[in-house]
Amino acid sequence: MAWRPCSAAFGACVLAFTGVGVYVENIMTTVNVNLADVAAAQRTLIKALQDPARYPDPVAQVTLLETHISYVLLTGSFAYKIKKAVDFGFLDFSTLEKRRRFCADELRLNRRLAPQLYLAVVPIYGSAREPRIGADVGERSAPIEAIETIEYAVKMVEFPQSALLDGRLARGDLSAQQIDALADVVAAFHAQVASAPPAGEFGTPAVIWRMAAENFSQLPAVASDAADAARLETLANWSRNEYARLEAWFAERRRAGFVRECHGDLHLGNIALIDGKPVIFDCIEFNPALRWIDVISEVAFLCMDLGERGRADFAHRLINRYLEICGDYAGLRALPFYLVYRALVRAKVASLRAAQEASTAAARRQLEIRAQYLAFAGRAILPRSRQLLLMHGVSGSGKTWASQALIEHLGALRLRSDVERKRLCGLPALARSASAVDCGLYDEQMTRATYQSLAECAREVLAAGFPVLVDAACLRRWQREMFYELAAQLDVPWRIISCCADDATLRSRLVAREQSGCDASEADLAILDHQLLNNDPLSAAEQQLAITFDSDRDSLEQLLERCALKAV
Repeated sequence: MAWRPCSAAFGACVLAFTGVGVYVENIMTTVNVNLADVAAAQRTLIKALQDPARYPDPVAQVTLLETHISYVLLTGSFAYKIKKAVDFGFLDFSTLEKRRRFCADELRLNRRLAPQLYLAVVPIYGSAREPRIGADVGERSAPIEAIETIEYAVKMVEFPQSALLDGRLARGDLSAQQIDALADVVAAFHAQVASAPPAGEFGTPAVIWRMAAENFSQLPAVASDAADAARLETLANWSRNEYARLEAWFAERRRAGFVRECHGDLHLGNIALIDGKPVIFDCIEFNPALRWIDVISEVAFLCMDLGERGRADFAHRLINRYLEICGDYAGLRALPFYLVYRALVRAKVASLRAAQEASTAAARRQLEIRAQYLAFAGRAILPRSRQLLLMHGVSGSGKTWASQALIEHLGALRLRSDVERKRLCGLPALARSASAVDCGLYDEQMTRATYQSLAECAREVLAAGFPVLVDAACLRRWQREMFYELAAQLDVPWRIISCCADDATLRSRLVAREQSGCDASEADLAILDHQLLNNDPLSAAEQQLAITFDSDRDSLEQLLERCALKAV
């Protein structure tokens, strides 16, 4: 068993995120003698705590992990995290009371997402040479008498390091279903956390730009590398222009409540698969400005991490799943900005680690990682090929199944009529309305409202610079023409993906889907019969821009080939 903080160089992450460019060698020159004495006493304490007899539970062996801001003691069943006595300005763990308070904050904040991992804040009694881990004190605010307590620790449950998603992805052991489950967890979390109050600076445009600009002031070009310097200049100019374009929009997002108390450090190394479910841990407790952010910035971190690791398909799948749940398609306007910002933060972390590595080979590896993040940022600023893809076909013809492959392959954003229809009525996607044909959710008025909403969302996605795929039956001519007009207004190409299947297949699929209850569609056999009798066939002009997909006989690979070959 091995507990792992966000990375082996968490302190470097801290320095990079907050803009304090202080190398490890120089840290002690910034603290006073008293703090240095406390730090020395802590080292004595940590050495003593490697004795298994110091713990209230049976322990056979203690393993120490150390970062720039904490010690983590692994005991086999539990992990004890002790904050170092340091003061970096942005992070102040200099007194026992402050360390107790931040331990309580860490416990409180991480219990939002991982209550099964974060157990308690525990006191450490005795002396630095003869310490003993005490009983749990939970989150109570009143400190134990100083004469009794010499330190505090956050007590957590250990889990195997092999459970971390970064390692699972590298081993090819991360599935599409687990990506969906992760998106579900993040969307549910964002829906319940508090929004930033009107007063204060959290998430303001000025703070957003200050943090973005720090990346460039603290990420100098590699010596004697003109290409590296040019790449950084290009990224800096692009970021500056994007911020200018989005400044008023950032302010509006804050007013609309999208700046919330998030996790703050949401990447694959801070997520573990436990009992088959993704569990997010190790959020930022020490600096609230780093967790009070726009929700789309948090999702961008995950998308960047997946994309940089070579799984753009998973990144597309995750953002689609997240947006289908929350409907925040307006947030796409800033997704490229935040993708670049997050990649540059990681590049900065790698630069700091390269400067701290003792061996030339290790330093070279960190510079390679730095270059990989900069390369990702360079790709993220490139304009995307905007287009509008329109699914077409009766229920059960394979539209949603085919569209899932298309969005992962093309990087498009999908809009599902079954999901948006229910969103308009304030219903979750899997809710059952028991609406009959042409009644309730499926009457003419609601259907028109649904297609109008789809068109408005499609406009938002296209305006943000992304291709869009509309997953709807589009059986009536007026429904299709709504999107043709939109494409003409925005001067983007469009095409139709027309799906079909044998009658027996259609009916068996609908029966199976209805029995499973795991899809947003409520189409049954009565709706299918109604669709077959009430549809407007594609015109000759439409057929010229249509790609036919027989989901009974054609493979997804054939569909992707046809989409690639069809002129846009």
